[in-house]
Amino acid sequence: MAIPSGRLHPAHRDLLTGVISVLALAIVVTAASGRVPASFFPATQGWVISGIPYVNVVISVLAIGTIVTGWRAIRAGQIRRHRSAMIAATALFGIFLTLYCYRLAVLGGHVPFDGPSVLYRYVYLPLLGVHVLLAIVCVPLLIDALAHAATVPTTALAETRHPTVGRVAAALWIISYVLGICVFVLLRLGS
Repeated sequence: MAIPSGRLHPAHRDLLTGVISVLALAIVVTAASGRVPASFFPATQGWVISGIPYVNVVISVLAIGTIVTGWRAIRAGQIRRHRSAMIAATALFGIFLTLYCYRLAVLGGHVPFDGPSVLYRYVYLPLLGVHVLLAIVCVPLLIDALAHAATVPTTALAETRHPTVGRVAAALWIISYVLGICVFVLLRLGS
């Protein structure tokens, strides 16, 4: 198969997807484990740090809306609208992840759940576990879908794995966002 000028070879695209996925997940794990010293970041007000989860819930709701919009647009054959919605969803995800990692790094890791132990064990932990698992799985899927969209001509995308990976990624991404909002609510109920 001839590769159009200026396009990535499929093997290079897959390698790039893998490298970016590993780097993105490494950054999140490093921030979540408290391995980034808070002194690495500029000093900030406490209200900024405590406000980030609320901002991230708003971002999550907006991202769900843009993913659904993108999904509906492509089903209706509206490629430009689909592309715009998915770029917006990706940008929102980038902002969300930046704020999330910043907060984790400044706080030195996760905030503990202070609610009842039965709620912690049977509701919070399972929701958090599924949310984290889906978030981890989504990263390479999203990067793969984006890499295909960026490197394959629009007319040829339907012949790649982009539609399949995109459908799976979008569904898991929405579920992960919803579960993240549930985790946020449980953390607020538990405090």
